[in-house]
Amino acid sequence: MLSIAVSIAFALVSAALLLSLWRLLRGPDKPDRILALDTLYINTIALLVLLGIHLGSSLYFEAALLIAMMGFVGTVALCKYLLRGDIIE
Repeated sequence: MLSIAVSIAFALVSAALLLSLWRLLRGPDKPDRILALDTLYINTIALLVLLGIHLGSSLYFEAALLIAMMGFVGTVALCKYLLRGDIIE
């Protein structure tokens, strides 16, 4: 039962990843593109967690944690640059 649920989740998260990539490429404004990039990070984290569940390995959870930290820092830096025009004051 778990393998069926993980397979369905893989398909749905992959579809969400593709839709976020489409929004990143076609976003009308810069904030829309930043939000799409943030959603790409979240979807990548979800895929890594699902892969870790499927394979039974904890290594993928650590990789998901690293991507989450880097994604947060990147999103904050992009938002600060968009608002102020400079990252370091």
